[in-house]
Amino acid sequence: MKSIFKAVLPIILITMLIAGCASGGASNSIDIDAVDVDVDLTRLSETVLSAELMNILANSKDYIGKTIKVSGIYSFAFHEPSGEIYHYVITKQGDACCQEGLEFIWAGDHVFPDDYPAMGTPIVVYGEFTRYQGEGFRHFYLAIDDIHLLG
Repeated sequence: MKSIFKAVLPIILITMLIAGCASGGASNSIDIDAVDVDVDLTRLSETVLSAELMNILANSKDYIGKTIKVSGIYSFAFHEPSGEIYHYVITKQGDACCQEGLEFIWAGDHVFPDDYPAMGTPIVVYGEFTRYQGEGFRHFYLAIDDIHLLG
């Protein structure tokens, strides 16, 4: 019995790794609810979520270095003058009047659009809140290691 287990285990592990890389590299392979974060925006009501996002934007320096988890829909924007593509998780609001989001930068060599989910896909991301300087402005974003698909 042990020899069968030893023979099958590598096949199962390889299959899990390949499955985790499907859908353009975004995954469902870990228990996203078990991730330890400093600020979990995924469990907040719409009103509290909106207030917390406004607090993060207004007091960004207080959040630098903290790990934040947020769910919403994937979106991107092309900035024509720079040729850059910016990636966002847009939080869902009930009436869609006040949608807010956070920019994220995915670590590694990911090719857009091949490795990213389709626009509007429900996702969860978590990562360190940090900043960069660009075009004379400070930009705040989440430095993430993976995009987790919902559903």
